Amino acid sequence: MIASELKSRNLLSKRYKEEERERKRERKGERERERAEERERKRERKEEREKGRERERKREIERKREREEEREREEEREREKGRERERKREIERKREREEERDREEERERGREREREKGREREEEREREEERDREEERERGREREREKGREREEEREREEERERKRERKEERERKREIERKREREEERERERKRERERERKREREEERDREEERERGRER
Repeated sequence: MIASELKSRNLLSKRYKEEERERKRERKGERERERAEERERKRERKEEREKGRERERKREIERKREREEEREREEEREREKGRERERKREIERKREREEERDREEERERGREREREKGREREEEREREEERDREEERERGREREREKGREREEEREREEERERKRERKEERERKREIERKREREEERERERKRERERERKREREEERDREEERERGRER
């Protein structure tokens, strides 16, 4: 009777535990499905944001392209206006040259000498300009040479600083070695003092024991 009741209770307990495990699995599965659905919703929202950004980027590219095209058209219009003005000026200059040529034909012989003088002055001016340019080039070369000298001096100063730094490091290294040696010597002296104290203590203990033995013999 008792064995049957215990068996029945064990079966009920086992069934209850199995049902509880099943309920836990179901709750866990439900949570997993909810998390998966939430991840999917987040992914969809992210994709939608990405699509929105992509659409905005394309619109911005299109606006930029339109602005660029408009700018190019405007520049072309300005260039065309400039060309038109230049054509008009050239026509005007040509007309003026023709009029001047017509006026100058009868005075040409007298002005030839003036033109010759003008050519000579122009040649002199060109020679002067060439001299100026050559002087400027020479000054430029001198500046470059000066820069080279300055760079060389700076390199030498840098090398000197490097040598000083190395010497300083070497002195510091030697001082550190010396300090290390002094510390080691101090530790060695301390060990010697400690050994001396230990021997002294042992001698005193031995003397005390000897005195104690002597008193024992006297007693």
